[in-house]
Amino acid sequence: MSEPKHQIRALHTATSVTVYQAYAPEIGLPAALDGRFPATWQRDRMTWIKPSFLWMMYRCGWAAKEGQETVLAIEITREGFDWALENACLAHYEHGLHPDRATWKRQLKRAPARVQWDPERDLHLQPLAHRSLQLGLAGEAAERYAEEWIVSISDVTTLAHTIHAHVRDGALDAAHQLLPAERPYPASARLLAHLRG
Repeated sequence: MSEPKHQIRALHTATSVTVYQAYAPEIGLPAALDGRFPATWQRDRMTWIKPSFLWMMYRCGWAAKEGQETVLAIEITREGFDWALENACLAHYEHGLHPDRATWKRQLKRAPARVQWDPERDLHLQPLAHRSLQLGLAGEAAERYAEEWIVSISDVTTLAHTIHAHVRDGALDAAHQLLPAERPYPASARLLAHLRG
């Protein structure tokens, strides 16, 4: 059975959801150590969180890209994640979803969060037919993320390197067994209705 095109898949519990980000060590290492972002983390910039581990690997090149050498698994409250979705705007104009381009632009400007759906990735980081959620947080959303939503921060760089080594060696079963157990996130149809692009 094929995956729905727009579905959030994530490692989640009854109260939390895990998202991924990659940073330079000077931000990533203290964040993992302290369970919160250091003072050097820029709250005034949009920060993108990704529930898909493999999409994060695609983005950071298995933690090899400059400035993305430390991969963090950030457990946040489902309440916060749902708030971000509810207050997000789709990052691109979608005919039939938005009344017109000008209305969409106004919504995008006001929204503290934005959503992109990008092709999910396989272990070789090749695109799949279904999409993966990227959630951009700015302003109030970024502030709430940093100050209220974070439950824990873990450094999963070694995990990324280990899975990548298995993929390079052709040991795909071993690589697959180490992936986080992402499953459909129970977001209501109402929560995602304005975000299906």
